[in-house]
Amino acid sequence: MQTHASPPGDTPAAAVDDLPPEVSRAIYRDMLTARLLDTEAIALQRQGVFPAYVSLRGQEAAQVGSATALDRERDFAFPTYREMGVALTLGVDMVGYMASHRALWHGGLYDPVASRLSSFNAVVGGPVPHAVGWALGERLGDRTGCAIAYFGDGASSEGDIHEAMNFAGVFRTPVVFFCQNNRWALSVPNERQIAGGSVAARAAGYGMPGVTVDGNDVAAVHTATREALERARSGGGPTLIEALTYRVEPHSTSDDPTRYRDREEERAWRDLDPLPRLRARLEAGGHADAAFFTEAETAARAEAERIRDGVSTAPAPSGEDLFTHVYREPTEELARQQRVWREEVAEL
Repeated sequence: MQTHASPPGDTPAAAVDDLPPEVSRAIYRDMLTARLLDTEAIALQRQGVFPAYVSLRGQEAAQVGSATALDRERDFAFPTYREMGVALTLGVDMVGYMASHRALWHGGLYDPVASRLSSFNAVVGGPVPHAVGWALGERLGDRTGCAIAYFGDGASSEGDIHEAMNFAGVFRTPVVFFCQNNRWALSVPNERQIAGGSVAARAAGYGMPGVTVDGNDVAAVHTATREALERARSGGGPTLIEALTYRVEPHSTSDDPTRYRDREEERAWRDLDPLPRLRARLEAGGHADAAFFTEAETAARAEAERIRDGVSTAPAPSGEDLFTHVYREPTEELARQQRVWREEVAEL
């Protein structure tokens, strides 16, 4: 059965002029790089380099706009498996990040602490309680860091999300719950997923503000996230942001959306593509010219290709890593297995 998800109505757009020109240009660069890297990643899956991949196409504004608002020295982001744009914006080692899509190591081969990005989590709703716990630690330690927890409209039905929000509301933890409502929980549309039609409306039941924002308007996303972070940092507690966007590509490379949604819907949402929207507003505001966009395209393509080549040729980690990461101090049996493994490797 095919269902139709309508684009958002005419809501006031935040002006790019609300952001410093250099911030707007940096956001455009990151969004473009994420788009081109996403295209390369899909090609790698088709070539058999990646066993599977989940695209972010269409959600670049929601991801880059929110991540740009974070303080990289104090804050910490907790992603799902689709937040490649967040990782790129935070300066994560993207070859190490993409290693998970190649199945080299679960959670990525980057440093989460240095990157301020938790190992990405494939459990639906799984990162959200982790973000609340980290944020509580910041509050108890009298520090000023804030957490941002990413999740989707499908995950909003999970018990973990409700428990995390209730806990955060009670203890007023400095966390931003960022729901990327891309209208489809795999093949389940919003109207069959979200009672009442709004994720943000649930915030009132947890004693926190709920904000709905056009997720394809990067300035609006950035502003809403910045204000939520300022509120959390000043002791005002958590905020729930629902960014209304759209999953342009299939849920994953193994999905066939033609079985459950129609082409007319996809075409309507492609017309709301956040990249050309931002470009048009940069041009209208006099913040960028043709030379900038040419240079940005060249640099973004080169970076996407560098990451593509790096992850394609990256060696698999040593099998000994399995022993390193299972326990802080290996058990006697684990130590024995490690010795056996080393002996067998030495004989090869």
